[in-house]
Amino acid sequence: MTERFVSAAEGVRLDVFLSEKLGKTRSAVTKAIQDGFVRLNGVVPVKSGVKVAMGDLIEADIPNPCPISAAPQDIPIDILYEDADIAVVNKPQGMVTHPAAGSPDGTLVNALLARVSDLSGINGEIRPGIVHRLDKDTSGVLVIAKNDAAHLSLSEQISQKTALRYYYALVVGKIAAEEGVVDKPIARSKKDRKKMTVDEGGRKALTLYRVLARFPGYTLVECELRTGRTHQIRVHMKSIGHPVVGDPVYGKDSPLAPHGQLLHAHKLVLDHPRTGERMSFEAPLNDDFAAALAKLGFSGNI
Repeated sequence: MTERFVSAAEGVRLDVFLSEKLGKTRSAVTKAIQDGFVRLNGVVPVKSGVKVAMGDLIEADIPNPCPISAAPQDIPIDILYEDADIAVVNKPQGMVTHPAAGSPDGTLVNALLARVSDLSGINGEIRPGIVHRLDKDTSGVLVIAKNDAAHLSLSEQISQKTALRYYYALVVGKIAAEEGVVDKPIARSKKDRKKMTVDEGGRKALTLYRVLARFPGYTLVECELRTGRTHQIRVHMKSIGHPVVGDPVYGKDSPLAPHGQLLHAHKLVLDHPRTGERMSFEAPLNDDFAAALAKLGFSGNI
């Protein structure tokens, strides 16, 4: 249903104007504007920060949000290991970890519910079993807790940094040093709430990296996460002038990466939550990443 408003205000931001008229949050209105559901004097798309003038016609066809739920779905997933306490999966590139407003289904959680008999309930029914997450276009190793005791143990290991997480990243440009440390705090961007940024007022973020191979215009690195901030590797590599290839948010699109950034969680080391056994899990590169390296002439093993 189209809702129409004639502005009686001058110089008010469009997102603020609609937020007040519709009784919705500014973030919801901003997304609707970005998705093309709002017209200003018949024009679409428009920017959420544009100022409305007296007499402007604002039309909004904002759909009601779909309820978010986690239901089993028959989606193939690669389970690397499973026992009574944990499951370790190789999350494919392009799959969201758990349901959210923009991705109500088709997620890793939906696939897990159809294939794993038990999942911990600590993170609620939308994120059962999820201890940590990977960005949609980041592939690789992810551990799932099958009961609450396992969940608490794994969360503690990640918090105390005894669980080790290693990623492969193909980045833009030539990194001069063979290895390095990026120790820069990260916070949500004040300009764009969907992005993260280096900010002295943010939370501590520490990434270690070492060079594995160099190509004309690119460098292959292994990154180790010592903290787990949102988009951490992507933000840190951009901050040193070497964004991840194909990163649409912190870099730019690349023909080498047709489905998103070339970032892969290749190895996870942890203590089994019941037995205490030190365990290591690895996942092979996704097809896009392997193809990109082949195009660059890389023929070795990583």
